[in-house]
Amino acid sequence: MRNSFQFSLGPIEPSVLQQTLADPACGGYVSFEGWVRDRNAGQEVRRLEYETFETLAVKEGERIIAEALDRFGIRHAACVHRLGDLDIGELAVWVGATAAHRDEAFRACRYIIDAVKHRVPIWKKEHYRNGDSGWVNCERCAEATREIADEPHRHDPPRAGWLVPDYSRQSALREVGPSGQSRLAAAGVLIVGCGGLGVPAMSYLAGAGIGRLGLVDADVLEASNLHRQPLYALADCGRPKVELAADRLRALNPAVDVRTYRMRLDTVNATDLVTGYDVVLECTDNIKAKLALNDACVRAAKPAVFASVYQYEGQLQIVRPGGPCLRCLWPEAVRDGWVGDCAQAGVLGPVPGTLGTLQALEALKLLLNLPGQIGETLLIFDVLTLNLTRIHTRRSPQCPQHALGTAAHVHPHDEPVELEFDSLDAAAAAGFFIIDVRERSETAQQPAAGVGVPVCSIPMSELLYGGAELPPAAKYLLVCSAGVRSLAAAQQLRANGRAPIFSLRGGLASLRATA
Repeated sequence: MRNSFQFSLGPIEPSVLQQTLADPACGGYVSFEGWVRDRNAGQEVRRLEYETFETLAVKEGERIIAEALDRFGIRHAACVHRLGDLDIGELAVWVGATAAHRDEAFRACRYIIDAVKHRVPIWKKEHYRNGDSGWVNCERCAEATREIADEPHRHDPPRAGWLVPDYSRQSALREVGPSGQSRLAAAGVLIVGCGGLGVPAMSYLAGAGIGRLGLVDADVLEASNLHRQPLYALADCGRPKVELAADRLRALNPAVDVRTYRMRLDTVNATDLVTGYDVVLECTDNIKAKLALNDACVRAAKPAVFASVYQYEGQLQIVRPGGPCLRCLWPEAVRDGWVGDCAQAGVLGPVPGTLGTLQALEALKLLLNLPGQIGETLLIFDVLTLNLTRIHTRRSPQCPQHALGTAAHVHPHDEPVELEFDSLDAAAAAGFFIIDVRERSETAQQPAAGVGVPVCSIPMSELLYGGAELPPAAKYLLVCSAGVRSLAAAQQLRANGRAPIFSLRGGLASLRATA
Protein backbone atom coordinates (compact mmCIF):
# COMPACT_ATOMS: atom_id res chain seq x y z
CA MET A 1 0.00 0.00 0.00
CA ARG A 2 2.93 2.35 0.57
CA ASN A 3 3.18 5.23 -1.88
CA SER A 4 0.12 4.32 -3.91
CA PHE A 5 -3.25 5.58 -5.09
CA GLN A 6 -6.14 3.11 -5.11
CA PHE A 7 -9.89 2.84 -5.47
CA SER A 8 -12.04 0.65 -3.24
CA LEU A 9 -15.51 -0.79 -3.73
CA GLY A 10 -15.76 -1.71 -0.05
CA PRO A 11 -15.39 0.21 3.23
CA ILE A 12 -12.10 1.97 3.95
CA GLU A 13 -10.32 0.88 7.16
CA PRO A 14 -8.07 3.76 8.36
CA SER A 15 -6.41 1.76 11.15
CA VAL A 16 -5.30 -0.90 8.69
CA LEU A 17 -4.08 1.68 6.19
CA GLN A 18 -2.14 3.52 8.89
CA GLN A 19 -0.15 0.40 9.64
CA THR A 20 0.93 0.11 6.01
CA LEU A 21 2.67 3.51 6.35
CA ALA A 22 4.35 2.77 9.67
CA ASP A 23 8.10 3.39 9.65
CA PRO A 24 10.43 3.62 12.69
CA ALA A 25 12.33 6.41 10.92
CA CYS A 26 9.19 8.59 10.82
CA GLY A 27 8.17 10.79 13.73
CA GLY A 28 5.16 12.36 12.09
CA TYR A 29 1.98 10.80 10.74
CA VAL A 30 -0.94 12.80 9.34
CA SER A 31 -4.15 11.55 7.75
CA PHE A 32 -7.19 13.10 6.15
CA GLU A 33 -10.63 11.48 6.13
CA GLY A 34 -13.50 12.70 3.97
CA TRP A 35 -16.95 11.52 5.14
CA VAL A 36 -20.32 11.60 3.39
CA ARG A 37 -22.43 14.35 4.94
CA ASP A 38 -26.19 14.72 4.91
CA ARG A 39 -26.39 18.20 3.42
CA ASN A 40 -24.75 20.03 0.51
CA ALA A 41 -25.54 23.43 -1.03
CA GLY A 42 -28.86 23.63 0.85
CA GLN A 43 -30.03 20.17 -0.22
CA GLU A 44 -30.62 17.27 2.18
CA VAL A 45 -28.54 14.33 0.94
CA ARG A 46 -29.45 10.70 1.65
CA ARG A 47 -26.59 8.95 -0.20
CA LEU A 48 -23.77 9.45 -2.74
CA GLU A 49 -22.55 7.57 -5.78
CA TYR A 50 -18.98 7.79 -7.16
CA GLU A 51 -17.75 6.86 -10.64
CA THR A 52 -14.38 7.30 -12.34
CA PHE A 53 -12.39 6.66 -15.48
CA GLU A 54 -10.15 4.32 -13.52
CA THR A 55 -7.17 3.85 -15.85
CA LEU A 56 -6.59 7.58 -16.21
CA ALA A 57 -7.50 8.32 -12.58
CA VAL A 58 -5.01 5.84 -11.09
CA LYS A 59 -2.25 7.16 -13.33
CA GLU A 60 -2.91 10.74 -12.24
CA GLY A 61 -3.29 9.73 -8.59
CA GLU A 62 0.05 7.91 -8.61
CA ARG A 63 1.61 11.01 -10.17
CA ILE A 64 0.26 13.16 -7.32
CA ILE A 65 1.68 10.81 -4.69
CA ALA A 66 5.08 10.88 -6.40
CA GLU A 67 4.97 14.69 -6.52
CA ALA A 68 4.25 14.87 -2.78
CA LEU A 69 7.14 12.55 -1.97
CA ASP A 70 9.53 14.64 -4.04
CA ARG A 71 8.23 18.09 -3.08
CA PHE A 72 7.94 17.69 0.69
CA GLY A 73 10.60 15.09 1.43
CA ILE A 74 8.19 12.68 3.13
CA ARG A 75 8.91 8.97 3.43
CA HIS A 76 5.52 7.43 2.58
CA ALA A 77 2.09 8.51 1.34
CA ALA A 78 -1.07 6.83 0.09
CA CYS A 79 -4.62 7.63 -0.91
CA VAL A 80 -7.76 5.47 -1.15
CA HIS A 81 -11.01 6.69 -2.71
CA ARG A 82 -14.35 4.87 -2.61
CA LEU A 83 -16.39 4.00 -5.69
CA GLY A 84 -20.04 2.97 -5.96
CA ASP A 85 -22.86 3.76 -3.50
CA LEU A 86 -22.07 5.32 -0.11
CA ASP A 87 -24.46 6.05 2.76
CA ILE A 88 -24.35 9.05 5.07
CA GLY A 89 -21.40 8.79 7.47
CA GLU A 90 -19.35 6.44 5.34
CA LEU A 91 -15.70 7.22 4.65
CA ALA A 92 -15.32 8.39 1.03
CA VAL A 93 -11.61 9.23 0.83
CA TRP A 94 -8.55 8.66 3.00
CA VAL A 95 -5.07 10.17 2.67
CA GLY A 96 -2.09 9.31 4.85
CA ALA A 97 1.48 10.62 4.99
CA THR A 98 4.45 9.79 7.20
CA ALA A 99 7.63 11.82 7.48
CA ALA A 100 10.55 12.44 9.79
CA HIS A 101 8.80 15.55 11.11
CA ARG A 102 5.15 16.56 11.43
CA ASP A 103 5.35 19.74 9.31
CA GLU A 104 6.29 17.85 6.13
CA ALA A 105 3.55 15.30 6.77
CA PHE A 106 0.91 18.03 7.32
CA ARG A 107 1.81 19.90 4.13
CA ALA A 108 2.07 16.75 2.02
CA CYS A 109 -1.31 15.46 3.17
CA ARG A 110 -2.97 18.79 2.34
CA TYR A 111 -1.27 18.87 -1.05
CA ILE A 112 -2.42 15.35 -1.94
CA ILE A 113 -6.11 15.84 -1.11
CA ASP A 114 -6.24 19.22 -2.87
CA ALA A 115 -4.54 17.81 -5.98
CA VAL A 116 -6.82 14.76 -6.02
CA LYS A 117 -9.93 16.96 -5.85
CA HIS A 118 -8.73 19.16 -8.71
CA ARG A 119 -6.96 16.71 -11.02
CA VAL A 120 -8.30 13.18 -10.69
CA PRO A 121 -11.36 12.35 -12.87
CA ILE A 122 -13.91 11.30 -10.25
CA TRP A 123 -17.63 12.08 -10.54
CA LYS A 124 -20.09 12.25 -7.66
CA LYS A 125 -23.86 11.79 -7.89
CA GLU A 126 -25.88 13.19 -5.00
CA HIS A 127 -29.23 11.57 -4.15
CA TYR A 128 -31.46 14.01 -2.28
CA ARG A 129 -34.25 13.31 0.21
CA ASN A 130 -36.80 15.04 -2.02
CA GLY A 131 -36.26 12.29 -4.61
CA ASP A 132 -34.16 14.45 -6.93
CA SER A 133 -30.55 13.66 -7.83
CA GLY A 134 -27.70 15.19 -9.80
CA TRP A 135 -24.21 14.46 -10.98
CA VAL A 136 -21.64 16.80 -9.48
CA ASN A 137 -18.13 17.08 -10.91
CA CYS A 138 -16.71 17.94 -7.52
CA GLU A 139 -13.13 17.89 -8.78
CA ARG A 140 -13.83 20.67 -11.30
CA CYS A 141 -16.53 22.57 -9.35
CA ALA A 142 -20.26 21.95 -9.65
CA GLU A 143 -21.03 25.38 -11.04
CA ALA A 144 -18.76 24.88 -14.07
CA THR A 145 -20.44 21.58 -14.82
CA ARG A 146 -23.93 23.07 -14.65
CA GLU A 147 -22.94 25.79 -17.09
CA ILE A 148 -21.68 23.20 -19.58
CA ALA A 149 -24.70 20.89 -19.33
CA ASP A 150 -27.97 21.71 -21.06
CA GLU A 151 -30.85 22.11 -18.61
CA PRO A 152 -32.99 19.21 -19.94
CA HIS A 153 -30.06 16.85 -19.38
CA ARG A 154 -29.04 18.18 -15.99
CA HIS A 155 -29.32 14.77 -14.34
CA ASP A 156 -27.62 12.72 -17.05
CA PRO A 157 -24.47 10.88 -15.89
CA PRO A 158 -21.21 12.38 -17.11
CA ARG A 159 -19.71 10.95 -20.24
CA ALA A 160 -16.41 9.16 -19.63
CA GLY A 161 -14.87 11.04 -22.55
CA TRP A 162 -15.17 14.39 -20.76
CA LEU A 163 -11.87 13.91 -18.96
CA VAL A 164 -10.19 11.67 -21.50
CA PRO A 165 -7.87 13.29 -24.08
CA ASP A 166 -9.88 13.79 -27.26
CA TYR A 167 -7.87 14.49 -30.41
CA SER A 168 -10.78 14.01 -32.81
CA ARG A 169 -10.65 17.54 -34.24
CA GLN A 170 -6.95 17.14 -34.92
CA SER A 171 -6.91 13.57 -36.17
CA ALA A 172 -9.79 14.42 -38.53
CA LEU A 173 -7.18 16.15 -40.68
CA ARG A 174 -6.21 13.87 -43.55
CA GLU A 175 -2.51 14.61 -42.99
CA VAL A 176 -2.77 13.56 -39.33
CA GLY A 177 -5.27 10.73 -38.88
CA PRO A 178 -4.84 7.90 -36.33
CA SER A 179 -1.32 7.10 -37.54
CA GLY A 180 -0.17 10.68 -37.11
CA GLN A 181 -1.71 10.84 -33.65
CA SER A 182 0.19 7.68 -32.77
CA ARG A 183 3.42 9.30 -33.94
CA LEU A 184 2.77 12.28 -31.68
CA ALA A 185 2.06 9.99 -28.73
CA ALA A 186 5.41 8.26 -29.30
CA ALA A 187 7.36 11.53 -29.67
CA GLY A 188 9.34 13.53 -27.15
CA VAL A 189 9.86 17.29 -27.29
CA LEU A 190 12.31 19.23 -25.11
CA ILE A 191 11.33 22.84 -24.33
CA VAL A 192 14.11 25.04 -22.98
CA GLY A 193 12.56 28.05 -21.27
CA CYS A 194 9.13 28.19 -19.61
CA GLY A 195 8.48 31.89 -20.23
CA GLY A 196 6.77 33.96 -22.90
CA LEU A 197 7.81 31.68 -25.77
CA GLY A 198 7.65 28.42 -23.87
CA VAL A 199 4.17 28.87 -22.37
CA PRO A 200 2.20 28.81 -25.65
CA ALA A 201 4.55 26.25 -27.19
CA MET A 202 4.19 23.74 -24.34
CA SER A 203 0.43 24.33 -24.03
CA TYR A 204 -0.28 23.55 -27.68
CA LEU A 205 2.07 20.55 -27.73
CA ALA A 206 0.50 19.08 -24.59
CA GLY A 207 -2.94 19.63 -26.07
CA ALA A 208 -1.84 17.95 -29.29
CA GLY A 209 -0.95 14.77 -27.40
CA ILE A 210 2.85 14.76 -27.48
CA GLY A 211 3.80 11.68 -25.49
CA ARG A 212 6.69 13.21 -23.55
CA LEU A 213 7.49 16.85 -22.79
CA GLY A 214 10.73 17.91 -21.11
CA LEU A 215 10.76 21.35 -19.48
CA VAL A 216 14.01 23.16 -18.70
CA ASP A 217 14.04 26.36 -16.63
CA ALA A 218 15.83 27.60 -13.53
CA ASP A 219 13.67 30.65 -12.73
CA VAL A 220 10.82 31.27 -10.31
CA LEU A 221 7.66 33.09 -11.38
CA GLU A 222 7.58 36.86 -10.93
CA ALA A 223 4.54 39.14 -11.16
CA SER A 224 6.09 40.92 -14.14
CA ASN A 225 5.99 37.64 -16.11
CA LEU A 226 2.23 37.22 -16.07
CA HIS A 227 1.22 39.59 -18.88
CA ARG A 228 2.98 37.32 -21.39
CA GLN A 229 2.85 33.99 -19.50
CA PRO A 230 -0.89 33.46 -18.81
CA LEU A 231 -0.46 29.78 -18.00
CA TYR A 232 0.44 30.89 -14.46
CA ALA A 233 -1.42 32.83 -11.74
CA LEU A 234 -0.51 35.71 -9.45
CA ALA A 235 -0.72 33.43 -6.42
CA ASP A 236 2.01 31.26 -7.99
CA CYS A 237 4.71 33.94 -7.72
CA GLY A 238 7.85 32.66 -6.07
CA ARG A 239 7.40 29.05 -7.21
CA PRO A 240 9.66 27.45 -9.84
CA LYS A 241 8.23 27.80 -13.33
CA VAL A 242 8.96 24.19 -14.27
CA GLU A 243 6.83 22.95 -11.36
CA LEU A 244 3.98 25.31 -12.19
CA ALA A 245 4.12 24.46 -15.88
CA ALA A 246 4.16 20.73 -15.17
CA ASP A 247 1.07 21.03 -12.93
CA ARG A 248 -0.84 23.01 -15.57
CA LEU A 249 0.10 20.69 -18.44
CA ARG A 250 -0.83 17.57 -16.50
CA ALA A 251 -4.20 19.12 -15.72
CA LEU A 252 -4.60 20.00 -19.40
CA ASN A 253 -3.66 16.52 -20.58
CA PRO A 254 -2.89 13.84 -17.98
CA ALA A 255 -1.83 11.46 -20.75
CA VAL A 256 1.35 13.50 -21.38
CA ASP A 257 4.50 12.46 -19.54
CA VAL A 258 5.88 15.80 -18.30
CA ARG A 259 9.49 15.77 -17.08
CA THR A 260 11.07 18.76 -15.36
CA TYR A 261 14.68 19.93 -15.23
CA ARG A 262 15.10 22.83 -12.87
CA MET A 263 18.44 24.07 -14.16
CA ARG A 264 19.96 26.63 -16.47
CA LEU A 265 21.05 25.11 -19.77
CA ASP A 266 24.76 25.52 -20.53
CA THR A 267 27.55 23.94 -22.55
CA VAL A 268 28.03 21.24 -19.90
CA ASN A 269 24.49 19.86 -19.60
CA ALA A 270 23.04 20.70 -23.04
CA THR A 271 24.07 17.47 -24.76
CA ASP A 272 22.65 15.27 -22.00
CA LEU A 273 19.37 17.21 -22.04
CA VAL A 274 18.70 16.89 -25.78
CA THR A 275 19.46 13.16 -25.78
CA GLY A 276 16.27 11.14 -25.85
CA TYR A 277 14.07 13.83 -27.41
CA ASP A 278 12.99 14.00 -31.03
CA VAL A 279 12.61 17.78 -31.39
CA VAL A 280 14.00 20.65 -29.31
CA LEU A 281 12.39 24.08 -28.84
CA GLU A 282 14.66 26.93 -27.73
CA CYS A 283 12.46 29.43 -25.87
CA THR A 284 14.92 31.52 -23.85
CA ASP A 285 16.10 35.12 -24.19
CA ASN A 286 19.67 34.12 -23.42
CA ILE A 287 22.28 34.14 -26.22
CA LYS A 288 24.63 31.76 -24.44
CA ALA A 289 21.82 29.23 -23.96
CA LYS A 290 20.84 29.50 -27.61
CA LEU A 291 24.38 28.83 -28.79
CA ALA A 292 24.91 26.00 -26.30
CA LEU A 293 21.69 24.35 -27.45
CA ASN A 294 22.58 24.95 -31.10
CA ASP A 295 25.92 23.21 -30.64
CA ALA A 296 24.39 20.29 -28.72
CA CYS A 297 21.67 19.74 -31.34
CA VAL A 298 24.20 19.88 -34.21
CA ARG A 299 26.35 17.27 -32.49
CA ALA A 300 23.36 15.05 -31.59
CA ALA A 301 21.70 15.50 -35.02
CA LYS A 302 18.49 16.78 -33.41
CA PRO A 303 16.20 19.30 -35.14
CA ALA A 304 15.69 22.46 -33.09
CA VAL A 305 13.22 25.33 -33.46
CA PHE A 306 14.68 28.68 -32.35
CA ALA A 307 12.73 31.86 -31.68
CA SER A 308 13.59 35.26 -30.28
CA VAL A 309 11.71 38.49 -29.62
CA TYR A 310 12.75 42.12 -29.47
CA GLN A 311 9.97 44.59 -28.73
CA TYR A 312 7.64 44.36 -31.78
CA GLU A 313 9.74 41.94 -33.83
CA GLY A 314 10.16 38.19 -33.72
CA GLN A 315 12.54 35.78 -35.43
CA LEU A 316 12.04 32.10 -36.18
CA GLN A 317 14.56 29.57 -37.50
CA ILE A 318 14.90 25.78 -37.61
CA VAL A 319 18.28 24.06 -37.29
CA ARG A 320 18.18 20.65 -38.95
CA PRO A 321 20.83 17.92 -38.97
CA GLY A 322 23.33 18.73 -41.71
CA GLY A 323 21.80 22.15 -42.42
CA PRO A 324 22.83 25.69 -41.48
CA CYS A 325 22.95 26.43 -37.78
CA LEU A 326 23.00 29.59 -35.70
CA ARG A 327 26.77 29.93 -35.98
CA CYS A 328 26.55 29.71 -39.78
CA LEU A 329 24.32 32.76 -39.77
CA TRP A 330 26.04 34.62 -36.94
CA PRO A 331 29.69 33.52 -36.70
CA GLU A 332 30.29 36.36 -34.24
CA ALA A 333 27.01 36.13 -32.38
CA VAL A 334 25.73 39.01 -30.31
CA ARG A 335 26.52 38.42 -26.66
CA ASP A 336 24.08 38.72 -23.80
CA GLY A 337 23.54 42.33 -22.82
CA TRP A 338 24.00 43.90 -26.27
CA VAL A 339 20.28 43.70 -26.96
CA GLY A 340 17.91 44.46 -24.10
CA ASP A 341 15.76 41.62 -22.83
CA CYS A 342 12.06 41.98 -22.04
CA ALA A 343 12.79 43.65 -18.70
CA GLN A 344 14.97 46.32 -20.32
CA ALA A 345 13.49 46.76 -23.80
CA GLY A 346 9.85 46.01 -23.02
CA VAL A 347 7.44 43.65 -24.77
CA LEU A 348 3.74 43.23 -25.49
CA GLY A 349 2.47 39.86 -24.26
CA PRO A 350 1.06 38.59 -27.59
CA VAL A 351 4.42 39.05 -29.35
CA PRO A 352 6.25 36.13 -27.67
CA GLY A 353 2.89 34.35 -27.63
CA THR A 354 2.74 34.50 -31.41
CA LEU A 355 6.31 33.27 -31.85
CA GLY A 356 5.88 30.48 -29.29
CA THR A 357 2.75 29.33 -31.09
CA LEU A 358 4.69 29.23 -34.35
CA GLN A 359 7.36 27.13 -32.64
CA ALA A 360 4.74 24.60 -31.60
CA LEU A 361 3.34 24.58 -35.13
CA GLU A 362 6.76 23.94 -36.69
CA ALA A 363 7.44 21.16 -34.17
CA LEU A 364 4.19 19.44 -35.16
CA LYS A 365 5.08 19.86 -38.84
CA LEU A 366 8.40 18.14 -38.20
CA LEU A 367 6.90 15.26 -36.23
CA LEU A 368 4.05 14.72 -38.68
CA ASN A 369 6.13 15.48 -41.78
CA LEU A 370 3.57 18.07 -42.88
CA PRO A 371 4.14 20.26 -45.94
CA GLY A 372 5.15 23.90 -45.69
CA GLN A 373 8.00 23.46 -43.23
CA ILE A 374 10.51 26.26 -42.82
CA GLY A 375 13.52 25.34 -44.93
CA GLU A 376 16.89 27.03 -44.81
CA THR A 377 15.23 30.29 -43.93
CA LEU A 378 15.21 32.87 -41.17
CA LEU A 379 11.74 34.36 -40.71
CA ILE A 380 11.48 37.91 -39.36
CA PHE A 381 7.99 38.94 -38.30
CA ASP A 382 7.03 42.57 -37.64
CA VAL A 383 3.89 42.45 -35.51
CA LEU A 384 3.07 46.15 -36.03
CA THR A 385 2.89 45.97 -39.81
CA LEU A 386 2.34 42.18 -40.03
CA ASN A 387 5.14 42.07 -42.59
CA LEU A 388 7.02 38.79 -42.92
CA THR A 389 10.60 38.80 -44.22
CA ARG A 390 12.36 35.62 -45.34
CA ILE A 391 16.16 35.50 -45.34
CA HIS A 392 17.77 32.52 -47.02
CA THR A 393 20.42 30.79 -44.89
CA ARG A 394 23.11 28.38 -45.94
CA ARG A 395 25.61 26.16 -44.24
CA SER A 396 28.93 27.93 -43.90
CA PRO A 397 32.14 25.95 -44.49
CA GLN A 398 33.79 28.26 -41.95
CA CYS A 399 31.25 27.44 -39.26
CA PRO A 400 33.31 26.23 -36.29
CA GLN A 401 30.57 23.88 -35.16
CA HIS A 402 30.49 22.02 -38.47
CA ALA A 403 34.22 22.23 -39.05
CA LEU A 404 35.40 21.26 -35.57
CA GLY A 405 32.59 18.97 -34.46
CA THR A 406 32.70 18.84 -30.68
CA ALA A 407 35.54 21.36 -30.33
CA ALA A 408 34.73 24.21 -27.99
CA HIS A 409 33.88 27.55 -29.52
CA VAL A 410 35.99 30.01 -27.55
CA HIS A 411 36.49 33.73 -28.09
CA PRO A 412 39.15 35.87 -26.43
CA HIS A 413 36.42 38.09 -25.03
CA ASP A 414 34.99 35.13 -23.08
CA GLU A 415 37.70 35.69 -20.43
CA PRO A 416 36.04 36.39 -17.08
CA VAL A 417 36.08 40.12 -16.40
CA GLU A 418 33.58 40.39 -13.53
CA LEU A 419 34.52 41.69 -10.11
CA GLU A 420 32.54 41.85 -6.88
CA PHE A 421 32.45 44.77 -4.45
CA ASP A 422 30.36 45.49 -1.38
CA SER A 423 29.94 49.12 -2.47
CA LEU A 424 31.05 51.56 -5.11
CA ASP A 425 33.11 53.23 -2.41
CA ALA A 426 35.11 50.02 -2.11
CA ALA A 427 35.59 49.92 -5.88
CA ALA A 428 36.77 53.53 -5.94
CA ALA A 429 39.12 52.85 -3.04
CA ALA A 430 40.60 50.00 -5.08
CA GLY A 431 41.51 52.49 -7.79
CA PHE A 432 38.63 51.95 -10.26
CA PHE A 433 37.04 54.70 -12.33
CA ILE A 434 33.31 53.88 -12.36
CA ILE A 435 31.22 54.20 -15.54
CA ASP A 436 27.43 53.70 -15.54
CA VAL A 437 26.44 52.23 -18.95
CA ARG A 438 22.68 52.42 -18.40
CA GLU A 439 20.52 54.64 -20.57
CA ARG A 440 20.13 58.19 -19.32
CA SER A 441 16.42 57.64 -18.70
CA GLU A 442 17.36 54.87 -16.29
CA THR A 443 20.00 56.88 -14.46
CA ALA A 444 17.54 59.78 -14.13
CA GLN A 445 14.98 57.55 -12.45
CA GLN A 446 17.47 55.67 -10.29
CA PRO A 447 20.86 57.39 -10.16
CA ALA A 448 23.86 55.65 -8.70
CA ALA A 449 24.12 58.39 -6.12
CA GLY A 450 24.78 58.62 -2.44
CA VAL A 451 27.87 56.47 -2.64
CA GLY A 452 30.41 59.19 -2.04
CA VAL A 453 32.34 58.58 -5.28
CA PRO A 454 32.08 60.14 -8.76
CA VAL A 455 30.21 58.01 -11.32
CA CYS A 456 30.51 58.85 -15.01
CA SER A 457 27.38 58.19 -17.10
CA ILE A 458 28.11 56.90 -20.62
CA PRO A 459 25.27 54.81 -22.14
CA MET A 460 26.41 51.52 -23.62
CA SER A 461 25.52 52.53 -27.19
CA GLU A 462 27.66 55.66 -26.96
CA LEU A 463 30.49 53.82 -25.26
CA LEU A 464 30.69 51.15 -27.98
CA TYR A 465 29.51 52.93 -31.11
CA GLY A 466 29.17 56.64 -30.42
CA GLY A 467 32.85 57.51 -30.24
CA ALA A 468 32.69 58.38 -26.54
CA GLU A 469 36.14 58.90 -25.07
CA LEU A 470 37.00 57.22 -21.81
CA PRO A 471 38.31 59.63 -19.17
CA PRO A 472 41.96 58.89 -18.41
CA ALA A 473 42.28 56.30 -15.68
CA ALA A 474 44.37 53.28 -14.81
CA LYS A 475 41.44 50.86 -14.74
CA TYR A 476 37.69 51.05 -15.21
CA LEU A 477 34.66 49.40 -13.65
CA LEU A 478 31.47 49.34 -15.72
CA VAL A 479 28.14 49.11 -13.91
CA CYS A 480 24.49 48.67 -14.98
CA SER A 481 21.28 47.45 -13.36
CA ALA A 482 22.05 43.73 -13.13
CA GLY A 483 25.56 43.36 -14.55
CA VAL A 484 24.52 41.96 -17.94
CA ARG A 485 25.05 44.99 -20.16
CA SER A 486 28.18 46.07 -18.34
CA LEU A 487 29.69 42.60 -18.81
CA ALA A 488 28.94 42.62 -22.56
CA ALA A 489 30.41 46.11 -22.93
CA ALA A 490 33.53 45.20 -20.96
CA GLN A 491 34.09 42.09 -23.06
CA GLN A 492 33.72 44.03 -26.30
CA LEU A 493 36.04 46.82 -25.21
CA ARG A 494 38.65 44.29 -24.12
CA ALA A 495 38.33 42.50 -27.46
CA ASN A 496 38.96 45.89 -29.12
CA GLY A 497 42.21 46.22 -27.18
CA ARG A 498 41.09 48.96 -24.80
CA ALA A 499 42.56 49.58 -21.35
CA PRO A 500 41.85 47.15 -18.44
CA ILE A 501 38.08 47.21 -18.09
CA PHE A 502 35.95 45.21 -15.69
CA SER A 503 32.26 44.70 -14.93
CA LEU A 504 30.50 44.79 -11.57
CA ARG A 505 29.03 41.32 -11.03
CA GLY A 506 25.32 41.53 -10.36
CA GLY A 507 25.24 45.25 -11.12
CA LEU A 508 23.81 47.93 -8.86
CA ALA A 509 21.15 45.49 -7.70
CA SER A 510 23.83 43.47 -5.92
CA LEU A 511 24.92 46.56 -3.99
CA ARG A 512 21.37 47.28 -2.90
CA ALA A 513 20.99 43.68 -1.83
CA THR A 514 24.00 43.90 0.48
CA ALA A 515 23.24 47.40 1.74
